[in-house]
Amino acid sequence: MGKPQTIDEYIEGFAGEGREVLEQVRALAVEAVPTASEAIKWGHPAWVHPSGTILFMVSGHAKHANVVFTPSTREAFDADLADFATGKGSVKLPYGRPVPSDLLRRMIAFRVREHEDDGVLWM
Repeated sequence: MGKPQTIDEYIEGFAGEGREVLEQVRALAVEAVPTASEAIKWGHPAWVHPSGTILFMVSGHAKHANVVFTPSTREAFDADLADFATGKGSVKLPYGRPVPSDLLRRMIAFRVREHEDDGVLWM
């Protein structure tokens, strides 16, 4: 099969804990920002604001999933992310650990606000 065209196809490419984490992040995204549309960007699931700006993305890997926000969103939660490996705008969610739903909800709300109120676009 070629590259996934939908988030369903993307998630179907994973099994076990990887699929579970991706499904949890997707459900959380739909709950936290129901007005966002789902899309595949650069081969990975993305949630897009009605204005057309990417809010955040997720990618699955062998032992973890990455949720990628803007660097400013990730930096705003540095203290809360002390127990997670992070990158420029990413948060690594290791398989086998609970998804930090409350933290991700707050990060998504922050990202929506920074886009709507401050005009912060995607990277």
